[in-house]
Amino acid sequence: MATLLLLRHGRTTANADGGLAGRQPVELDETGRAQAAAVGQRLRGIPLAAVVSSPLVRCRQTLELALPEVTPVVEDGLIECGYGTWEGQPLKALAKEPLWPVVQQHPSAAVFPQGEAMAAMAARAVAAVRSWDARVTAEHGPEALWLACSHGDVIKAIVADALGLHLDLFQRIVADPASVTAIRYTPLRPFVVRLNDTGGELTGLVPPPRKRRRRPARPADSDAAVGGGAGAAR
Repeated sequence: MATLLLLRHGRTTANADGGLAGRQPVELDETGRAQAAAVGQRLRGIPLAAVVSSPLVRCRQTLELALPEVTPVVEDGLIECGYGTWEGQPLKALAKEPLWPVVQQHPSAAVFPQGEAMAAMAARAVAAVRSWDARVTAEHGPEALWLACSHGDVIKAIVADALGLHLDLFQRIVADPASVTAIRYTPLRPFVVRLNDTGGELTGLVPPPRKRRRRPARPADSDAAVGGGAGAAR
């Protein structure tokens, strides 16, 4: 199966001010624009079979700066969680709300006032990336890489699913602005290849050319390397 690169958008004015942007049209701040340009340098030389994006402006701005030669496909399933009446409010104020400890400790039960359930957000985001991954694999082969630009909680929910974690544990995962997380889906299980990578070399994620085989390859792509393996080829 193909390899997914999950890119979180760069820092926004709301991030810098300690607010919850939600689906509001907040834009990247100066730091976020620099982060987007920097991740573009890291992605240089990575052959991307597809680039998809949340419809929100901060994701589209990130991709415009990181991959100016690419026109991303908008994927509504990657949009930020609908925080309802929480949107636009300071996180310090929200931390005093009765729903706050539910979001922190039992997010699978959290439903935002006039907004979305976190479980619904996780389900539609996971469905979106798995559908796109199957499509990219069918069209471009199992060595293909593709990129999806989305939001912190959305990425954390996708990673939790890939790790086989209950959504109630997803707050243990971190997805910083402009970070890259890599997931390779296989018929048996997903593999989280990178997590919250904000500065590492990314070209190592490009699979080496497959050797020609006289016999069909064993369906071992889903097998984990017992003992840890030798790592990616450099």
